[in-house]
Amino acid sequence: MGVFDDLQAGLDTIGGFDVNDGADYYVDIVMCIDATGSMSPIIEEVKANAMAFCEKFHEEMDANGKNVAGLRIKVIPFRDYACDGTAAMDQSEFFVLPEQNEEFRSYVMGIRAAGGGDEPENALEAMALAMRSAWTTDGAKQRHVILVFTDASAVPLRDPSRTSNPTYPADMPASLADLGDMWAGESQELGGMPSGKSARLVLFAPSTSPWTDIQVWNNVWAAFSPAGKGLEDVDIDLAIQLLVNSVK
Repeated sequence: MGVFDDLQAGLDTIGGFDVNDGADYYVDIVMCIDATGSMSPIIEEVKANAMAFCEKFHEEMDANGKNVAGLRIKVIPFRDYACDGTAAMDQSEFFVLPEQNEEFRSYVMGIRAAGGGDEPENALEAMALAMRSAWTTDGAKQRHVILVFTDASAVPLRDPSRTSNPTYPADMPASLADLGDMWAGESQELGGMPSGKSARLVLFAPSTSPWTDIQVWNNVWAAFSPAGKGLEDVDIDLAIQLLVNSVK
């Protein structure tokens, strides 16, 4: 799948499920948020969109006759292992919504744009951690969604300048191809997604490697900003529309 504008015509066939079959859906969402200093001009918008996303998604599902029986969200703020030490990566637990709305809001509001040095950043490690989440297995139908918000390119996995940080996870995949296998649910020894069919990835990122490479994975939607221009636009409403239309 490619850029948002190229996806509108093919939405009805994504996933291969029956339309409006009356099933309950259990949805987990993991948001990987670039929290480096370069995100300062847009971090508050990203945080606001993060906090609004789940409520809007739930409302849009209801409006389309698709019942969300369970909704959870997790947040992974990431920076750079080369210069941010123990602040390079963090991750929350899953928050059950709406019951834990306040806890979720408090966590997101605590994210500050700082550090990171020059790009690239450690976004791929954040994605690997997201894929290894304790995804829901409740119900007959699940959706496992990852959203990535970043204004930068990403460091190759296991880059020596990053692995020298003692907090760098020792079990990271070795390459983008390995990460792709995790996404497709084909690499359980690395802790990949439970199923390629239930997985959905939305990228808000610059039009540069590795994001332009990742967009060819299955069930990936990319909203690209021009390379070198930062993260210019976060069209959260279109992302929700695409996700809802993919729930068949």
